Amino acid sequence: MSSTPDTTRPNPRWLPDIALVTSVAALFFGFMLGTRELGVPDEARYSEIPREMVASGHYITPRLDGVLYFEKPPLFYWLQTVSIHLFGLGQWSMRFWTAFFAVLGCVAVYITGRALYNRRTGLLSAMVLATSLLYFGMGHVVTLDMTVSVLLSLSLFTFMLANRAPPGRTRRLGMWAAFLWAALATLTKGLIGIVFPMMAIGLWIIALWDWPILKRMYLVSSFALFFLVAAPWHILMQLRHPTFLHYYFVRQHFERYLTDVAHRYQPFWYFLPVLLAGILPWTAFIVQTARFHLGFAWRDRRRHAETLLLVIWVVSIFVFFSASDSKLVPYILPVFPPLAILIGRYLDDRWDKALGRGDRWAFYAIAPVGTALGAAAAFIVPATRPSLEPHTMAIAMALLGASLALTAIASAWAGLRRGFAAGVVVLVVGFSVFLLGVNASAPYLDTRTVKTLVLKLRPRLTPHAIVACYGWYYQDVPFYLRRRVEVVNYKGELGYGTTLEKTPWIMRGPAFWRQWNSGRTVYMVTSRQTYERLRQRGIRMYMVAQNAFNVVVGNKAP
Repeated sequence: MSSTPDTTRPNPRWLPDIALVTSVAALFFGFMLGTRELGVPDEARYSEIPREMVASGHYITPRLDGVLYFEKPPLFYWLQTVSIHLFGLGQWSMRFWTAFFAVLGCVAVYITGRALYNRRTGLLSAMVLATSLLYFGMGHVVTLDMTVSVLLSLSLFTFMLANRAPPGRTRRLGMWAAFLWAALATLTKGLIGIVFPMMAIGLWIIALWDWPILKRMYLVSSFALFFLVAAPWHILMQLRHPTFLHYYFVRQHFERYLTDVAHRYQPFWYFLPVLLAGILPWTAFIVQTARFHLGFAWRDRRRHAETLLLVIWVVSIFVFFSASDSKLVPYILPVFPPLAILIGRYLDDRWDKALGRGDRWAFYAIAPVGTALGAAAAFIVPATRPSLEPHTMAIAMALLGASLALTAIASAWAGLRRGFAAGVVVLVVGFSVFLLGVNASAPYLDTRTVKTLVLKLRPRLTPHAIVACYGWYYQDVPFYLRRRVEVVNYKGELGYGTTLEKTPWIMRGPAFWRQWNSGRTVYMVTSRQTYERLRQRGIRMYMVAQNAFNVVVGNKAP
C-alpha cells in the first residue's frame, strides 16, 4: 500500500533539503564537466549552431556550418547563446545547461516525491535519478534530450500538484505553469512537448473516468498561454522560409516516427534493454517496484490517482517510442524522473522493514550481475575500443570494472547481513564512485574527436586560408576553429538546407580540387583511409597533424 501523503504544512526542512539536493547534484553533474572534448556528432552540432548564432547576430533561423538547419526548434540553442555570452566559448559553457537541467530534474523529483508521499521518498527519488546510469551520462552530454526530459517532467509534476490544490488562484497558476513548461518543451524538441503531457493525462482521465478534471485544467486560457509561447517562432520561420512547416512537421515529426527515413530503425523491444541498463543500479528493484505500485494503483486507482498517473506516464511514453520506426537510446530519458519517484517510493516503503523475498533475490542478483558487468568493463571494452591511449584506457577500465564489482559484492553483503537500508546506502556510494570514474575515463573512449588536430592547425590559419572536411563532415572542426568550413563529397543532414539557398562551400570533388591546385592555401581534414587513397592517386599533400584515425594535410609545404 502507498503511505499517507505528507499533507502537513511546509516546514523549515524543505529549504535545507532543497539546498542539499541542489548542492550534491551540482557537484555530481559538474565534476569534470569541461575537461572532455565535445563528442561527435551531437555535442559538436548543438554547440556549433549557437556559436554561429552569436557570430552572425541572427537568432531566429538555426544554421549549421552556414547551412539552413530546420530539424529542431531553437530554445536550447538560445540557452547556449546565453552561456556563450556569460561564460565564453568552451566545453564547460556548452555543457552548462545540460548539467543545469540534470540538477533541476533531481530537485523537481525531490519536491514532487515529497509532496505526493513523504520527505524520505523525495530524497530517495532524487538519489535514484541522479545515480541512474543513463540519466547521469546524459547529464554530461550536450544534446536536447536532458532539457526536454526535465521540461516534460516539470509539466507533469506541476499539473499533478496543481490538480491537488483547492480551487482558486493557486490551482489556476499551477495549470498555467504546467502548460508553460509544455510550451518550452515544444520549443526544445517539437510536438512531443505537448503530445506527451496530453497523452498521459488523457489516458489517466479515462482510467479514472473523472472528466471534471478537464474543467480544473482551465483549458482555454492554458492553451492560449501555450500557443502564445510556442507558436511565434514557428510562424516567423514559416514566413521567412515557405517550406519550413512541411519539412519540420511532416518530415521531422510524422515521417521520422512512421517510417525509416532517418535510418534509425530498431525492433519493437529495443527500449526494454535500454531501460534496464539505463536505470542501473536500480534495475535490481524494478520488478519489485512494478509489483508494489501496479496492484494498488489500478485496484484502488482513485485513492492512488497520482501514482497511477506516474505509471501511465512511464508506460505510455515507453510504448510510444517502442512503436516508432526511429529509435535512439536517449529518446527514453523522459520516463526516468517519474520512474525514479516510483522506485524511490518503493525504497522508502522497504527502508525500515525486514527483507522480503523479492528484496533477497535482488541482493542475490546484484553481486554476480555487477561482477559480470565489471569484468566486461575491464576486459571487453579495451579489446573492442582501440584508443589513442590504449594503456591508459585499459588501466582506467580495469579500475572501473573492479569498482563496479566491489560495489555490487559489498552492497549484496550489506543488504543481506545488515538490512535493506544498509545495502542501498552501500550501493549508492559505490555506484556514485563508479559513475564519477566513468566520467573521468570518458575521454579515453572517444576516438572520433579531431580537436587535437584542429588545435595544431589553428595557428597556421590566415584569414583567407580554406579549411575543408573531405568525405565527411567533422562537426567539431568549425566549433574549435571558430569559423565555417567547406564540406566536400558529403551532405548528410546538411542536404536539405543546400536545396533552399546557394551554398558554394558544400561542394563535389572537382570543384575542391580546382581550389587545391589554384595557389590558395587550402587545408583538408579527412580519414586516414581517404588520405592513403588520395596519396596513391598522386595528390600532392603535406602533413600538418595526424592521429590513429584522421589527418590534417595542406596543399603547400610548411
